[in-house]
Amino acid sequence: MTDHARAHVIIKGIVQGVYFRAETKDAADGVGVTGWVRNRPEGTVEAVFEGQRDKVKAAIDWCWKGSPASRVEDVAVTWESYQGESDRFVIRSTRQ
Repeated sequence: MTDHARAHVIIKGIVQGVYFRAETKDAADGVGVTGWVRNRPEGTVEAVFEGQRDKVKAAIDWCWKGSPASRVEDVAVTWESYQGESDRFVIRSTRQ
């Protein structure tokens, strides 16, 4: 049985207006996780990654690197119960 995981992540730093969401989607697609990413009103980026635990960890590790123009200061991770709510990774609008 595959070890599935879900991580809810808040990324702080210079992460808006620097293609962070688009690059996160590319990274998530590249490692093979599902979920979503969005900007938050206070300037952080929020993401949920779901999939095999090692792939979720790879997506989290990528968040520390970020897009070329970003400057990541912190990545706060909350591990949650796997829900399998999506079959792909999407960029959400700020208001969702």
